[in-house]
Amino acid sequence: MADAPKRGMIIHFTDGSKKTLEFPQQMADTDATMALRIKDALESRHIVLEAEGALIVIPFDNVKYVQVHPVPKKLPPGVIRGASFRD
Repeated sequence: MADAPKRGMIIHFTDGSKKTLEFPQQMADTDATMALRIKDALESRHIVLEAEGALIVIPFDNVKYVQVHPVPKKLPPGVIRGASFRD
């Protein structure tokens, strides 16, 4: 059996810098609570992660936007799907 593909996140900060993260799948694609967990993470106003043996807390006040790939299969209601940038 092949390893599950890595997940990734690029955090774009308000100062123009960015940080790229790679991590294993955190929950099964079939997890019925996935959309709720995403909603809770967005409402918490910070990103919390464990990386390289340290706990990292990034306040959303310092974040311009976050890219996560691949797109989770279950998303909260109201998410616009199939969009593309035109700039």
